[in-house]
This record gives sequence, structure tokens and C-alpha cells, in this order.
Amino acid sequence: MGAGILLLGLVLLAFAGSAYWSERRRRPTGTPAPGHRSEINLPHQAEWEVYHNPLSLCSKKLRFCMDELGLAYTGHEVELIETGAYENIRPAFLRVNPGGTVPVLVHQGHPIYESHEQIVYAAQHAGEMGQRLLGASPEGRAAVSQWVDFGALKGNPLDGGPDRAGDSVPALTFPLFAAMLPSIPWFRIVEGLLFHADRRRPLLFMVLKLRGLKGLPSPLLKTLKKARENMAGHLDHLEATLADGRSWVCGDQLTLADVSWVAILERLEEADWMDVYFGDGRRPAVVRYVERYRARPSYGTALSSRGAIQVKALEDIQRAKAESTALRKKLEGR
Repeated sequence: MGAGILLLGLVLLAFAGSAYWSERRRRPTGTPAPGHRSEINLPHQAEWEVYHNPLSLCSKKLRFCMDELGLAYTGHEVELIETGAYENIRPAFLRVNPGGTVPVLVHQGHPIYESHEQIVYAAQHAGEMGQRLLGASPEGRAAVSQWVDFGALKGNPLDGGPDRAGDSVPALTFPLFAAMLPSIPWFRIVEGLLFHADRRRPLLFMVLKLRGLKGLPSPLLKTLKKARENMAGHLDHLEATLADGRSWVCGDQLTLADVSWVAILERLEEADWMDVYFGDGRRPAVVRYVERYRARPSYGTALSSRGAIQVKALEDIQRAKAESTALRKKLEGR
């Protein structure tokens, strides 16, 4: 009897292992080089296509850019685990991006990877309006390029983003993720552990789901503290730039520098950081800047909508901090 159970167990284990490796072969992963990949040809229905997610900061950046450029595109919404499912690691999407990340910009069937590359590529192919967003002079283009790099996610997010505002954002999103994950079933997170190209992300989400908003572990809180302080410095830099009365980061014309900052500032709003950085009259030039970009038609079409999970998570964060001054101090440092 015991030998029969052992044999059955071994058979089931072998079957499970075979099924797992078969599924792994259906989900090939890798890290594609940034930029335009002319050697890759993807099925497409339109000149421009965008694979994106409403919550994704980089997707916000690309959508806002495309709308400002006036480039019509076919959108493909891809679910992330934070918004309900790991669609980004399913075979269909991994054929578009083996790295499993959004957004992906596709032009005439050729993908462009990494949002800081995508917005530049789109502007370069958008005629006169594109040239405006890239900068009107050699000096202007150099300044825009520096700001685009400053807003990119290129470094290690666990460093808290000392050099780039974009790199400060992931840690500042920890509380939002922790508040969203109670709505996500465990089996969906386990799918990421089995098939995600970067196991650190599903492991982070497992920790956040286990510990919750009120139980963020010490290492994550230390990273959050660094990111919070670094972002304050980055916003001081933006405030000083805007303080001379200019309308936009590089002057009186909206450019790709603003495209990058709009996405960052929207994430601060979504994760309940606005009062920390702008309450009590702090950084008034940036506050006016937020009002200006929110008045643009592209804001309404590209950025203003939020999913139900996301809306509930923000409400839960605000409620939890209102009920616990200790939690507020732990997250906000005040």
C-alpha cells in the first residue's frame, strides 16, 4: 500500500514537472535591448500600436506623449498583477515583449522598448509637433534629453532614486501595491513566481500581500524613506526650475521633459503623496504646473481614468493613515 502511494506520488510529481516545463517553453522570457527593433516583425493592424496598462507609470508617459503628438494608435490593454492578473507573462504578450513589461510601442510592426526611448522615437516621427516636443534648438534638445533621462526608470529601485526622479517612484508605490493586493487572489501571484522573468517582482508582491499596508517590513521601509527624501530633492529641483515663471520645464513650450514629469506627478497623486510634498503651500510653482497640464485635453484622454482596485486602494491608504498616526509617521516621516 505504502509503495503504491509513493509510486503514485512520483508519477504525479513527474507529470507536474513535465507540465511546468512545457508551459515554460510556451512562455519564453528575456530582456530585449531598448529602442527600435527593426529586425522584429509583429502582427499589427495599424501604423501605431500601444500595449499598455492604466496603472503603469511608463504607460501613462507614452499615452500622454502620443496624444500630445496627435498620433492616432490602436491600444491593447494588458493586465498586470496589481490590476487583476498576470496577463503580461502570458504567451501572447511575451511574443510582443519577452521582458513582460509595458508599455510597448509598435510602429509598422516593429517594437520599441523602454518608455524613455519610445517617447523620443514617437516625437522623431511626428513631424513639426514632434520637433517641438524634442526641443526647438540644439541647446533646447540637449536640455530636453537631460530631463527625459532624469525622469526615466533606469537604475536599481532599491537605491531609492538618488540620481533620477523616475527611479524614486517604485519605492514610493509600495504602499499603493500593498493596499491593492488584498483584492488579488494568491493563485495569480503564484503564477508570477513560476513564470515571471524577474522573480523579484512576484516575491515583492508576495511579501506585500502577506504583511499588508500596516506591516511593511523594515528593509522596504528603509528603501521607502530613501525614495521619499530623494524625491523631495528632485521636486525642489523642479520647483527651482519653474520658479522663474516659465510655463513648462524647458520654457514656454511643452516638451518631452514635461511628458516625463507628468507621469511622475500623477503617480504621486495616486499613491497619496501630494500632501507630503505640496501641503501647507510647499512648492507652489509645481502646484501651478500640475494645474496647467491637467487642463490640457490630453490629460483627460490619456491619464485621468483609474480602475476600481486602484481607487479602493487609495481610499484604504488614506483611511489607514487617518486612523493611525504611527502608520502615517512610518510611511511619511512626519
